Amino acid sequence: MKDYYSQYNTEYSWLIKEEGWVRSLQAVRESQLALGNGFLGSRAVLEEISYDAKPGTYIAGLYDRIGSQVAELVNLPNPFNFKIVVDGEKLGVITMDVAKHRRILNLRHGLLWRHTVFQDSKKRRYDYQSLRFVSMHNKNIGVMQIVFTPLDDGGRASIVTGIDTSVWNAGTVTEGRKKHFRIKELSQFKNEGYLVVETFGKTYKVIFRSGFYYETRGKKTAAKDNIFELKLHKNQTVVFTKIFYIDAVSKEEDLDKQKKLSEKKFRKAFQGNFSSLLNRHIRAWEDLWNVAEVSIWGDPEVEKNFRLNIYHMLICAAKDDGLSSMGARALTGEGYRGHIFWDAEIFLLPFYLYTLPDVARNMLLYRYRRLDAARAIAKKYGFKGAMFPWESAGQGVDETPGWAKDLDGRIIRIHTGKMEHHITADIAYAFYYYYNVTQDKKFFMDCGYEVLFETARFWASRVEYNKKKKKYEIKHVIGPDEFHVDVNNNAFTNMMAKWNLLIAHKMFQKIRKSEPMALRKLVQKIGLSVKEPAEWKNIAARISINMSKGQIIEQFDGYFRKRKVKINNWDENSLPVVTKRITPRDYGKTQFVKQADVIMLLYLLSDVFSFKTKKQNYEYYIERTIHKSSLSLPIHALMAIDMGDRSRTYRFFDIALHVDISNIHNNTKEGIHAACMGGTWQVLINGFAGVKIQKGILSINPKLPRIWRKVLFSLYWRGNLLRLEVKNDKIKIQLISSSRAYYGQAGLPVRQTGRKKKIKIKVFGVLYELAVNKTFNFKRKKPAQEKQVYYL
Repeated sequence: MKDYYSQYNTEYSWLIKEEGWVRSLQAVRESQLALGNGFLGSRAVLEEISYDAKPGTYIAGLYDRIGSQVAELVNLPNPFNFKIVVDGEKLGVITMDVAKHRRILNLRHGLLWRHTVFQDSKKRRYDYQSLRFVSMHNKNIGVMQIVFTPLDDGGRASIVTGIDTSVWNAGTVTEGRKKHFRIKELSQFKNEGYLVVETFGKTYKVIFRSGFYYETRGKKTAAKDNIFELKLHKNQTVVFTKIFYIDAVSKEEDLDKQKKLSEKKFRKAFQGNFSSLLNRHIRAWEDLWNVAEVSIWGDPEVEKNFRLNIYHMLICAAKDDGLSSMGARALTGEGYRGHIFWDAEIFLLPFYLYTLPDVARNMLLYRYRRLDAARAIAKKYGFKGAMFPWESAGQGVDETPGWAKDLDGRIIRIHTGKMEHHITADIAYAFYYYYNVTQDKKFFMDCGYEVLFETARFWASRVEYNKKKKKYEIKHVIGPDEFHVDVNNNAFTNMMAKWNLLIAHKMFQKIRKSEPMALRKLVQKIGLSVKEPAEWKNIAARISINMSKGQIIEQFDGYFRKRKVKINNWDENSLPVVTKRITPRDYGKTQFVKQADVIMLLYLLSDVFSFKTKKQNYEYYIERTIHKSSLSLPIHALMAIDMGDRSRTYRFFDIALHVDISNIHNNTKEGIHAACMGGTWQVLINGFAGVKIQKGILSINPKLPRIWRKVLFSLYWRGNLLRLEVKNDKIKIQLISSSRAYYGQAGLPVRQTGRKKKIKIKVFGVLYELAVNKTFNFKRKKPAQEKQVYYL
């Protein structure tokens, strides 16, 4: 049978394939092959929706709390709904025999293709091909086309399409599954289906419009209903096309106005043709890959899997001026209820910062727009300034659930919302990181200074003075290692708080000299005393961390006294296996570490510690960390690169790269691990390619694996685009003014911030001043030391 979409399935390193139908992997494939555009996310369910499928249609930032402990990302009606019933038998991978099945996700163009050959009880075969996409050109539009051919005999076919409202949120073990919307309006008018649903909390209404037509023997017919019949003939192909529109209307917006606007936009799309919608979508994707693409010469398999990670970060890239940010599982599933954690700022933001800086800005705007909510949380707990919630959703209030399931299946109390306070410093860190890379002075004046000052105020009120030690302490916290709850002086928390206080003091002095009038307005706005910045500096100087005589940082008070442990076994994924004699409920009594904690500190604040201190702590904690979070592996890979640990570097990177494509943690069905993907991008760009910021200067000093001949990628630095070709001994840099680097099809203009005619860059340890719109070639003057090159 002719492959109708073969032109989209020819580039190996851009294709993620599902070969054959494996029912047990259905939910995993739905996450892996998901579609999206930053506004709308859609799980890759099969169009016929088998009874154990988990359809998922999500709008960024659209949450509801009714019926749940906390707000959840709402699973909305499914528009990719299409069923064919021939002579009473439904086509489906479960209801019929499957003679052939294949799906391919085209990463370059954001297309999901399917080819299935069904066989019914009478041994009649049906060739079914589909192509669908969520438009990257128009955030509200989605398109699906099905090419259907009876191969052996005809019959009477019933076609059922429309918007499927029978979906639900999976919920948690303590709540069970639930709906978060009610139907408000439903109609079929001429060639258009129309639906409005409302969240139970009445926060949002969502408008759906859909149209459907079919073509046979060159004749195009618009369907007047979403259920109709057709007479089928052997080898006669029918092409079905469905176009739909989705938009969310908040309670503050005029619903009638939005209805009229949606009608106009939908009809414009529906009156066009499939090819024009597809071509505009493809051009928008090409614009994105123009800056986001990474090519790895010498390892096509790694290149493909790495592009899958980038693809998923592109389809969840928020472009709504701070209305939403990226949840832990993006828009591919309901894991962690769609909540936003520190993952967004620490693991995901660097990718956007260097490739799509306006998306990074949007992520920070999400936090700034909820600064008042953070102030309210701080006040609730008796602190000053702003305390950001551990889990956030639509409003910026604390959405951390009170109960959850532990690693061994037990229902346990969750304390992170009350104790995992390091997120406040993590967000401040992200604001400063953004400023360092972009030099976006206007944004920092409008938002950044206020966040830095209010978070510093929080830490100044959060510390407790120990008169005996003459040190400030931070008690009753949880660090990144969540095995150990309610500890004192977690080193990561203390050092990040110290950094937050010092950088706030530094930036106060900076604005005091450069923008005194702006500072005066900000001081009046937040009621900042001129004495406070000096107090921040004094407190920071006396914040306590514990260090042994051997320069080992104690993760928290009493950690060294915990039960000593040793890892002797590893599983098929090279992850540590804990002896069964120690159960998850006892991990907190041991020195087992859930994920990078002290090692995370050494990475984020690398310049603070000597190489010797970092090396000793890396070797100490790596033997105790069991990587029960996907966040752990990328950070360990980054530190392994810095430490010259050739035996572990690539292994950590490879495991992190395969977290979702190989379902390593057995929970990809709940959505992809967005933060791990962001961390893996940092391993390649900031680790292997050696792109770092050293004292405000961009530095490039690669340490590529030997099998990689070179890596090609682009990044933005202070308003200009750099195209890089990186080898271990040679680097080529093309420096392009941002005025020539516009990627408008995807709706993401480059802001003209911090742009200069010349920029300073350190290459192979030598400082250069480069002019824009020119190409430069560099060669390593000294051969790379053995520890600087990694072997597989």
